[in-house]
Amino acid sequence: MYQRLIRPLLFQLQAETAHEQALSMLSSAAKTRFAGPMLHNFFGSPLLETSLKHIHFPNPLGLAAGMDKNAVALPAWENLGFGFCEIGGITRHAQPGNPRPRMFRDPETQAIINRMGFNNDGLNAVVDRLIEWKTRNQWPSAPVAVNLGKSKITPLEEAPSEYAQLLKAFWPYGDFFIVNVSSPNTPDLRKLQQTEALRQVLQALDQAQTELETTHSDLPKRPIFLKIDPDMPSELLDEVIDVVQESSLEGIVATNTTVARPESEEPSKTPEVYAETGGLSGYPLKERSTHLIRHIYARTKGKLTIIGVGGIFNAQDAWEKICAGASLVQAYSGMVYEGPGMARAIVEGLCDQVELHGLSSIGEAVGKELDYIHSD
Repeated sequence: MYQRLIRPLLFQLQAETAHEQALSMLSSAAKTRFAGPMLHNFFGSPLLETSLKHIHFPNPLGLAAGMDKNAVALPAWENLGFGFCEIGGITRHAQPGNPRPRMFRDPETQAIINRMGFNNDGLNAVVDRLIEWKTRNQWPSAPVAVNLGKSKITPLEEAPSEYAQLLKAFWPYGDFFIVNVSSPNTPDLRKLQQTEALRQVLQALDQAQTELETTHSDLPKRPIFLKIDPDMPSELLDEVIDVVQESSLEGIVATNTTVARPESEEPSKTPEVYAETGGLSGYPLKERSTHLIRHIYARTKGKLTIIGVGGIFNAQDAWEKICAGASLVQAYSGMVYEGPGMARAIVEGLCDQVELHGLSSIGEAVGKELDYIHSD
């Protein structure tokens, strides 16, 4: 029904307007106690449990950052079948982001291009909203990740302290954290992936994490991940992996959006939207992100935990990333194109693969390069 009736109506609107309207409806539903069980009955996923050291997940599929930047619909995502959700990116200072229009779809190639620019309500407002969800006793039972970003007005040399401040502010609320130094839409942000700049950011986070684990010894461990871009040269990628392994970080999120555009055999048929600046996500990113997952897993011999994101629309896409080395996977563009039933369909498909391969858990498939078995 979504693809035949609802999506055509939404796609008549500008991409960001449609996003805002859908998010507003989910936010209203999240605040209505009877709506959650109703959504879960329609869209909830079966259990496909997995664990990440100190964190338990009902299934390995998460909602990627950007869909619910300000946590306005926080309780809704597990009712839509996700095993975890990621809010943000959140910066210390509230910021409006780049001028509109700044989000574009290409249904033909199932791509989204955005140049949002870390638009968000800022640290204080989002913390207040998280406190409100807890006060209302509507905090999700599935894990919540917080995506930490750098404010546009913060000089690069002050970025380490801003990331540390964000970590400290969100420590009581997030189950794990994702450090975003790879968005293409904040000027010079990707320079923080250069070896020495990245080392300074991670050292500041290491120090903050040590202090927080001491002062909040009653809380479970909270892992930190680094989100990388898919466009860096292989030499820099290996340096980034090495710097992460030198730190106390748990792992890497592969990947953020790409500024590259797919090459067309017929340039005249290249989608007009591809001329827009910004980061591209969706199906065209799928192979590149899977390639990087496979490389990271091989280089680290599976010692770094990988969260795979980029071009996940169905169970086969998710299975490929898990078998390449991702312990968890995330979707964003797939939700836009496939609708609210996407998570359940993916998790059901992953359950089938676990059974068809004779595995006892989804974790046994990580890095094993198992084929996808078509059960029909």
